[in-house]
Amino acid sequence: MSYEKVKKAKKTIIGTKQAVKAMCTGHVTEIFVALNADDRITTHAVQLAQKNGIPIVFVDSKKELGRACGIQVGAAVVAITE
Repeated sequence: MSYEKVKKAKKTIIGTKQAVKAMCTGHVTEIFVALNADDRITTHAVQLAQKNGIPIVFVDSKKELGRACGIQVGAAVVAITE
């Protein structure tokens, strides 16, 4: 279900740094975080989302999360924007 939501999203931001930047501007409605990604990569994004009240969805695989975004590499964090 979670991967389907990413596939159907009109605008996604792929990557931790880009997702953090988007959260700082206030345009993110939800983030997806891969559980098999390194914590040092995802921690900042998760903490910022919690601080700003942005819903976080944890998914099993960064490879599948990347595929859901239409890329052929894994994605640790994906943000859905307005």
